[in-house]
Amino acid sequence: MRSALFLIALVAVVVVVQAGVSSQPGGAAAAQPATAIQTLDANITQTVVVRLRYGMDILDALKAAVAQRGIKNAVIISGVGSLTRYRVHVVDNTTFPPKEAFPEADGPQDLLNVNGYVMDGRVHAHVTFANQEKAMGGHLEPGTKVFTFAIITLGVLDDKTSLAGFDSWQ
Repeated sequence: MRSALFLIALVAVVVVVQAGVSSQPGGAAAAQPATAIQTLDANITQTVVVRLRYGMDILDALKAAVAQRGIKNAVIISGVGSLTRYRVHVVDNTTFPPKEAFPEADGPQDLLNVNGYVMDGRVHAHVTFANQEKAMGGHLEPGTKVFTFAIITLGVLDDKTSLAGFDSWQ
């Protein structure tokens, strides 16, 4: 097992070096074309756990929690629960500019995961959910409603970290 992990780590290092990764000290990412890899150093300074109850809109509630706690940048580490309805957007083509579709439906779903980022106070979250027939996911949109509960964990990043532009395809 250790040798497999070492091999994976070594391959990752080689790929990163070959890709010409650059990073400036102190967390400031170097300006790069959209195709280049960007990295930055960041520290999680606090963990915030958000619990949502029946009927709450997940995106609206996450936005409210971020504003209430004054969170500027964070990693959405995980989330679980159940849903009565979902609305997401997904990529609907493979050419630029990207186009989006907005699948939505009512009915019971298990919320398998919530992940993403808070970037300069803006929530960029993705969800994965499933029913008895299929699993789906996408970019969280307003209209995704909690059934029994939802618990979402945020890792708040240090004040010097900026994620500006990290979610831009340009």
